[in-house]
Amino acid sequence: MAIVSVQNLVKRYGDLLALDHFNLSIEEGEIFGLLGPNGSGKTTAINCILQLLTYDKGSIELFGQPMGPTRYDLKRRIGIVPQNVAVFEELTVRENIDYFCGLYIDDAAERRRLVADAIEFVGLEDFERTRPRKLSGGLLRRLNIACGIAHRPDLAFFDEPTVAVDPQSRASILAGIQAMNEAGTTVVYTSHYMEEVEEVCTRLMIMDHGRALALGTPSELKAESGARERIEIDLEHLPQAAALRLQALPAVQALRYEAPTLYLTCENGDHNTADVLAVLAECGAAPGRIWAQPPTLNDVFLEITGRELRD
Repeated sequence: MAIVSVQNLVKRYGDLLALDHFNLSIEEGEIFGLLGPNGSGKTTAINCILQLLTYDKGSIELFGQPMGPTRYDLKRRIGIVPQNVAVFEELTVRENIDYFCGLYIDDAAERRRLVADAIEFVGLEDFERTRPRKLSGGLLRRLNIACGIAHRPDLAFFDEPTVAVDPQSRASILAGIQAMNEAGTTVVYTSHYMEEVEEVCTRLMIMDHGRALALGTPSELKAESGARERIEIDLEHLPQAAALRLQALPAVQALRYEAPTLYLTCENGDHNTADVLAVLAECGAAPGRIWAQPPTLNDVFLEITGRELRD
């Protein structure tokens, strides 16, 4: 079942076409990555889906029903974790979470239980009475997440939730998102950190100029792209016979030897490094340091969009 269905969405800001007949379908149970350079239209798309922006043309359905500004029954099933931390400085951690949970849950006893669960979920048990200004950046991000998901939404939007946090907090946040998903929440995730996207997203879309450019799992996008594997091997000497045999390998597209390092560019494959090392061994070449980098999502992104993610 499609939790999110967007058809031919058009959004203009004056002469700027922000969304150009944009289509999107997200299935129940996915962690869906929505990626694009700054200005690509992803934030506009999300705001239209959430009915925070009007749009010029198209249709949006959530949970199989038409979405509209007054569909509060649908909005109660959605959680939003914005990129910019949105909490009240004068309230404690617990009070903040209780306030945002109260926007969705009227029953006081149920709300207390949900708030306690959210605090435990993000690991803020030792900071319940602390005000936000006294929290570190990572803990503040965790509070931001707890405020957005305390009501246990069926669909949650995470907009760059790990910006400017330490590695430990980042790992905790990613693990929490995966745990939410395993518990039944469908997740829409945006990030500029491609390693995060590859770690948590089951499927993703790359968009630019208001249009979808690529869609699939991380593995599918890498396999379909023209991105190449890079291999570097330290060699004191590269025999001519080895160079000729390496160039003859079907996967090898380019070879360059700049003593003491051999550089190879290969088509994406499962055993390129093993094939190269076998040739070197047969030719009596003794490798030192070996470095291999299969195509990354960042390589795919650059190939598809032609620009850096942070442009």
